[in-house]
Amino acid sequence: MRVIAGEAKGRTLKAVPGMNTRPTTDKVKEAIFSMIGPYFDGGTALDLFAGTGGLGIEAWSRGVERTVFIDREKISVDTIRQNVETAKMGSAAEIYRNDAERAMKALAKREQKFRLVFLDPPYKMITMDVLMSQLADNGMLEPAAIVVVEHDADHRYPEQLECFEQIKHAKYGDTAVSIYKYNSRDSHDGSEADVND
Repeated sequence: MRVIAGEAKGRTLKAVPGMNTRPTTDKVKEAIFSMIGPYFDGGTALDLFAGTGGLGIEAWSRGVERTVFIDREKISVDTIRQNVETAKMGSAAEIYRNDAERAMKALAKREQKFRLVFLDPPYKMITMDVLMSQLADNGMLEPAAIVVVEHDADHRYPEQLECFEQIKHAKYGDTAVSIYKYNSRDSHDGSEADVND
């Protein structure tokens, strides 16, 4: 695995030791960023099931100002720390060991808002639509935020989810990527949300 583009282009990232994680392949990562970017102008990203941290690091490398990495496994958190150091992210990275729901509650208390969210859980977890609703309900998303869900190709998430609209869906072997745009509830108050990529 490597960083594909931007500030840290070409730097090699470590995989999490053992067989329990399934890092996003460079091919899928490249496809994701060609769909959502490919480059960004600031903002904060959330890598919620971070694993190696590869998606969040790539987002920072391509212009996101800061990335928050969450994983509940110590071995993954240790790997993220090493990869963040390799990428030379410095203070642009926040890394926490926690499960997704607890982490979201803690971030909501801090009134943290995200422009870009990566949800790449173990494929047996098919409740990312529930987590997306919680992100919206807790006011954790900027207007027109993008949420990237990586999941088993056999599972299909709805095209419309409350405040979310699926704008891309693609399959790569046994992996599928569903990309949603958040249409904030207050974007209908007469002010236009900024939808520039």
